Amino acid sequence: MQFYSTNNKDLRVSFQEAVFNSLPQDKGLYMPEEIPQLAPYFLKNIQQYSFQEIAFQIANAIIGKDIPEADLKKLINDAINFDAPLKFLSADTAVLELFHGPSYAFKDFGARFMSRVMGYFSKQGDKLLDVLVATSGDTGGAVALGFLGVEGTRVTILYPKGKVSKVQEEQLTTNGRNIRAIEIDGTFDDCQALVKQAFNDPELNKELRLTSANSINIARLIPQTFYYFWAYAQLKAQGINEVVFTVPSGNFGNIGAGLLAYRMGLPVEHFVAGTNVNDTVPRFLNSGKYEPKSSVQTLANAMDVGNPSNWVRIQDLFHNNLEELKSVVTSYTYNDEETVNGMKELYDNYKYVACPHTAIAYLASEAYRNEHPGEYASVFLSTAHPCKFSEAIDSEVFKDVKLPEGAEKLQGKPKLAEAMNVDYATFKEYLIKNN
Repeated sequence: MQFYSTNNKDLRVSFQEAVFNSLPQDKGLYMPEEIPQLAPYFLKNIQQYSFQEIAFQIANAIIGKDIPEADLKKLINDAINFDAPLKFLSADTAVLELFHGPSYAFKDFGARFMSRVMGYFSKQGDKLLDVLVATSGDTGGAVALGFLGVEGTRVTILYPKGKVSKVQEEQLTTNGRNIRAIEIDGTFDDCQALVKQAFNDPELNKELRLTSANSINIARLIPQTFYYFWAYAQLKAQGINEVVFTVPSGNFGNIGAGLLAYRMGLPVEHFVAGTNVNDTVPRFLNSGKYEPKSSVQTLANAMDVGNPSNWVRIQDLFHNNLEELKSVVTSYTYNDEETVNGMKELYDNYKYVACPHTAIAYLASEAYRNEHPGEYASVFLSTAHPCKFSEAIDSEVFKDVKLPEGAEKLQGKPKLAEAMNVDYATFKEYLIKNN
């Protein structure tokens, strides 16, 4: 399979080149030259397959011969070695839990798959691979644990000072070895801009072999389609064939993967994007004008994105046709007070403890259900374990949170992070000096 730039469909590269380049030189994002259609028999009988078998079918359809089937199966079985269970709260409402991986966040699916893909393509004796990543919270931890100890790689994570939770920061800054953390005195958008500037710097790219672990990398997007198909398989096993997915959305990579799955043939009635007050996309869907703004800090910090990178991929999937897009995607926005009320409602009604991002998805799913009643399963995505957000969850409710294995080991470890202002020259100097 060849991959083109969203800015120039004539610019095409192999999967390997797309993974290592991350960003095309014209500053677009890579997309597969064609959206493969999965076999009707597979979709009709998807409940008969395991999660790993489903993941292989999807990855093989997109990647093609770039990775031989036997090697791809081994890679997937190693990367996707944890579940994404569907838990019903009522007869027609379920939560898809995506936090059962090592960093307790949905980003584990993309980070682990990508690190194994990069390891597979890397050859002994190659120049050290420098992975740059900006994080608003969960991406950094997933990438750190996904790449920790991977030979031939070095990871540099940029995160906004004071804008990630305690557990998130511990996952970013306590690893050492081949993982470096830089604490930027700014916003996530500032971190993302520094990373993008580095990729577009010819001088720096001569010095270092740079690649990205953000969701701008196509190897992050592909594995996120896996759990949408797996959720559908779990629904089919219970005799449910119609589903509406609601996704907490910040950089729009997660819902972008769902829409890619939809284009591949996954039968989805509708998608709902729940956002916090960083509402660039909801405003666009209402007005038709795409007007990014500076990000605002909220309780749902992983969604604090004012200019979501992956939106161009979603527009590309819908041929930049706003009306076609609006027929498939609806969006709702919630402030911090509403988010807290959503967490309380989930606990009071279902004894379910949710992180702020999950609460926003729940509220958006309920809003869509009220406006569009029908016989379908409403599945909202839980993207992070509540243990990562003790500061945002009521202390009495938080007592019911069971810490995942390994979470306690993070506490008390020394913080290893470089403090830095929002200045590209300083960032570039750091990368070259510490090469």
